[in-house]
Amino acid sequence: MMNILEQVGIENYITLSALLFCIGAFGLLYRRNAIIMFMSIEIMLNAVNLLLVAFSSYHEDPSGQVFVFFTMAVAAAEVAVGLAILVSVFRNIGNIDIDNLKNLKG
Repeated sequence: MMNILEQVGIENYITLSALLFCIGAFGLLYRRNAIIMFMSIEIMLNAVNLLLVAFSSYHEDPSGQVFVFFTMAVAAAEVAVGLAILVSVFRNIGNIDIDNLKNLKG
């Protein structure tokens, strides 16, 4: 039985990861909603994680997969803190538009 990486090819993983990263970067740069921006950052992070796992499997070294595990744990904590901040901002301002957050400078 062939390895899935041999069937699909490392080039396809690189292409998919680059496409996902570009979609995330586009969403981060052109959308002004904070939740969409968080989702775009997560898409970019998942693109990097996909590439790390693909290269780790390609080189038969599990250290990349371990690094992805810790990265996902940190990303989950980042999302929890970010959403808590957004809920707090929504309670004070009434919306979560990034342009309105510029008024919070003190």
